[in-house]
Amino acid sequence: MIKGLYEAHLPVSNLLESIEFYKKLGLEVATQNEKLAFFWIQKGRSWLGLWETDKVATPYHPSLRHIAFQVDLEDMENAKEWLEDRGITIRTAFGFSPKEQPLVLPNIPHAHAAIYFHDPDGNSLELIVPLKMDCEEELQKMTLEAWNSKK
Repeated sequence: MIKGLYEAHLPVSNLLESIEFYKKLGLEVATQNEKLAFFWIQKGRSWLGLWETDKVATPYHPSLRHIAFQVDLEDMENAKEWLEDRGITIRTAFGFSPKEQPLVLPNIPHAHAAIYFHDPDGNSLELIVPLKMDCEEELQKMTLEAWNSKK
């Protein structure tokens, strides 16, 4: 029955500023009004809603105010430079500095590569790619560079 995730939403304090930020990520505005904008992630398949609201002051928690965008491995290997070229700062995550990212997370029994950053309101954003599914061996957190050298 369920085919995928169609929409997710984030609070923002300044919709116009946030629209410009998400355009830098290559997302296309699908529709907008005074307090709400939707961006296509995959046109006709998934979109992200940004709501201008005072709820942006809700403290961050991984269950709130977090979106992970799936990318291809080839793109992940260039993600740091791609983000930096757009003036987007990578943040420390899971003890890995911006310099050490992308990092590999062992979401047992799977492994994913990820890189973390914030939008202008501190919403947690992530670029992520599955690396290995249904692993039987125990995996450790490491840099993507270390993961690639193990192969």
